[in-house]
Amino acid sequence: MPPASPSTRPRLVGQPLLYAISVFASLGVFLFGYDQGVMSGVITGPYFRKFFNEPTAIEVGTMVAVLEIGAFVTSVAAGRVGDSLGRRGTLFSGAVVFAIGGAIQTFTPGFWTMVVGRIISGLGVGLLSTIVPIYQSEISPPNHRGALACMEFTGNIFGYASSVWIDYFCSFIESDLSWRVPLFIQCVIGAILALGSLAMPESPRWLIDVDRDEEGMRVIADLHGGDPEDLVAKAEFQEIKDRVIYERESGEGRTYAVMWKRYKKRVLLAMSSQAFAQLNGINVISYYAPRVFEEAGWVGRDAILMTGINAIIYILSTLPPWYLVDRWGRRVILLSGGVVMALSLGLTGWWMYIDVPETPRAVVFCVIVFNAAFGYSWGPIPWLYPPEILPLSVRAKGVSLSTATNWLFNFIVGEMTPELQELIEWRLYPMHGFFCVCSVILVYFLYPETKGVPLEEMDAVFGEEELEERLEDEESERASLVSRRSSRSRRSGRLPGAPGAGLVSRLIGRTDGRASYEPIRDGDE
Repeated sequence: MPPASPSTRPRLVGQPLLYAISVFASLGVFLFGYDQGVMSGVITGPYFRKFFNEPTAIEVGTMVAVLEIGAFVTSVAAGRVGDSLGRRGTLFSGAVVFAIGGAIQTFTPGFWTMVVGRIISGLGVGLLSTIVPIYQSEISPPNHRGALACMEFTGNIFGYASSVWIDYFCSFIESDLSWRVPLFIQCVIGAILALGSLAMPESPRWLIDVDRDEEGMRVIADLHGGDPEDLVAKAEFQEIKDRVIYERESGEGRTYAVMWKRYKKRVLLAMSSQAFAQLNGINVISYYAPRVFEEAGWVGRDAILMTGINAIIYILSTLPPWYLVDRWGRRVILLSGGVVMALSLGLTGWWMYIDVPETPRAVVFCVIVFNAAFGYSWGPIPWLYPPEILPLSVRAKGVSLSTATNWLFNFIVGEMTPELQELIEWRLYPMHGFFCVCSVILVYFLYPETKGVPLEEMDAVFGEEELEERLEDEESERASLVSRRSSRSRRSGRLPGAPGAGLVSRLIGRTDGRASYEPIRDGDE
């Protein structure tokens, strides 16, 4: 019997392919989750402190937070990189750079080399943290997009938890290997991701956007079961292609300036989601959990152990959104999580303030509740939301700005936390609780719901005013768009932000906006 041809060899298609891509892409977020957690246990170790001559709070903060400088730089650049190299090529590049940075950290001879290694790892993290959510959103079907993104975030937290427990077990090593081994593991994971990314398919939306239609159709067909004649796959291909052609014919530019002018509201929402993910206080815990527990009365290795227990519960808290995010929607999860986080941080500060014998156990409980609420809400959703709401023409650039915002505020929180822990002590935690309250208010009034909406139809979520703005200088085309808007308004009836509704109604009415969303059909045009 002759050998099977390449086209007939068994290969992953359909849901197995989709989940395989999601699991493997999660290695990218596993990496920066690992990197966020690994330093929390390392910096409290006696051999680490001795090697770096008992570093000051500023030096510790710099070693921890300087990674965000590198991540900020490449997350800004990742928009252009992702559009030129593709999603898969950017993923490969990020993994290679991250592994190089990890090697420099592992074999560092001193403080400044460690700082350089952290910055280089940050360059890789910036690419990965920008491109993985884009890649995930572009291969996911609308009704499972949220769940797959939340699974990806679970990979991030699994990386964080793994680093904490590796720190704990390595703390029993009586040498500098107690901190060099956890840092070296970064290199191994980075190398695995780099090699594996070469076997992953490219994003079909990027392929179609650069006129590699045949390859794009093949990937779409594989995601739908492998049949190139599948009607659903052909319809999806055509919808994406029509959107690409429409954006080109409308003269829609792809620069940051054009994106800011035409999609400012969407970009600001994407950036705010990532800013509050940090201002809400998660990295006070992720980066410095052992120090927080030491403040509360746990000492030495026990503080790392408490951090490990907290990390396990943190992982478990990321599982409910797998089921809930595409049923409840994004808004309900963000609102409920923000309220619980605010209460937990307020109580953490209060227990530290009164400083009674019950304080150590009470602080552990409050921190665990806070971490669980974050893992269920403000952890996964800000990585899901920006790629959803931004159009294909500027998606990579818009997500790069939102991710850069994450790393900017990540750096600010990481750098300032050791100083603030010494300067304002227990007041640090209610301060971040206040930001949680601000985030709840922002989501309630300004964030539209996006569950179940195809990426190519996201304009409808923001109202047809967006379409008018694109062609405001072209009277005839604007009149045509007004006509289309009227037709769609009659069809959907309750579309969020519809013309004629008052400002308050248009803001608050988004709470159940997705219940009235209907996909745009060819016959409706």
